[in-house]
Amino acid sequence: MTGAGSADEAERDGAFDPIAFLETAVQHPSHEDVGPMREFLCETLADRGIEPCVDDAGNVLASRGVPKSEAETHVVLNTHIDTVSPHVPYERDVDAPEADGGTVVRGRGSCDAKGPLAALLSAFFATDPTDGRVTLVITPDEEVLSTGAYALVSGDESPTRDADAVIVGEPTDLDVCTAAKGRFQGMIHLSGANAHAAEPETGTNAVAALEPVLEAIRTFGDRADAPPAHPQLGAATLTPTVVEGGEATNQVPADCALTVDRRSVPPETAEEFHESLTAHLRAAVPDDVGLEFRFTDRPTPFLEAWDTDPNAPVVDVLADASGGKVRPFTAATEASYFAADAPTVVFGPGVLADDEGAVAHAPREYVRVDAVREAARALEATLAELVA
Repeated sequence: MTGAGSADEAERDGAFDPIAFLETAVQHPSHEDVGPMREFLCETLADRGIEPCVDDAGNVLASRGVPKSEAETHVVLNTHIDTVSPHVPYERDVDAPEADGGTVVRGRGSCDAKGPLAALLSAFFATDPTDGRVTLVITPDEEVLSTGAYALVSGDESPTRDADAVIVGEPTDLDVCTAAKGRFQGMIHLSGANAHAAEPETGTNAVAALEPVLEAIRTFGDRADAPPAHPQLGAATLTPTVVEGGEATNQVPADCALTVDRRSVPPETAEEFHESLTAHLRAAVPDDVGLEFRFTDRPTPFLEAWDTDPNAPVVDVLADASGGKVRPFTAATEASYFAADAPTVVFGPGVLADDEGAVAHAPREYVRVDAVREAARALEATLAELVA
């Protein structure tokens, strides 16, 4: 049974209904332009007497409680309003097999990350700290370049810089995630010298130099100075993904390029990875082959690996409230930018994938209504203990 009505429980006594918000939010396409969705979010805040600020990078910020200088504890709530293309129409299914006959909301962004946003908003509105502070930070560009989050942490008045904890809303099935691998992407450029293929010894074959490069990639994790496996995330990976080279079928190729994907683990940084990979490749490639490794150009830093102490107070409190497991997150998130400032966790309703396949970033994206409500309850309980 499906339909496109309002939430199953209307707002009563002025209480914020996260499902009513979610159903409207999912009907705001935000894969090409987040403007309408951001406007709806700002209106939702203003309707409850909270005037949001939209900064130059398009972030929406709002706070409750005492000023930062007076706050005993400061918790930041973060997620994003952009989604991936294409838009998937909203649908409400009150007898969904994914929810064992319960109700789900389907549509692009339902679990990534408008469901988590609805839960964060519900907790934000329900919390009125007297000695602490809660700051809501909603970014516009997480799925592409994280320009909003980077501007946020780079500014002189970054709200995360003095935070005692950051909770990032993403679909974790109500588990509390305390670490995630980073992702770096770059291209290995090999250069040689053209020659006629009938006399290959007169040139330097850049494509042939891929053989030692691929072997070096396979052994990169075995070198003496390789970072050890992370206790939560396991070992880092390095994967060749795209190769380009050669111009003519009867010519020794002078150029070849190989794109690689690095999934890093703490404490490896982008700079350390670049230096280590370049040295490892140079030792493997013949001296007459030119070698250069360059990161893919982007205006913001790559999302690096991060971790938070699994025994941090925000982890214990949120895990107790949600009943979820404490585990790593399997995707890159803007938590990478915030974890340097404060203990950071990723948490929310929804799943990246279920037994049937992909959910987030897929045509069948959905979120369980009961999970959104449970996430809102757990977040409210967490804030009540940390900042009340």
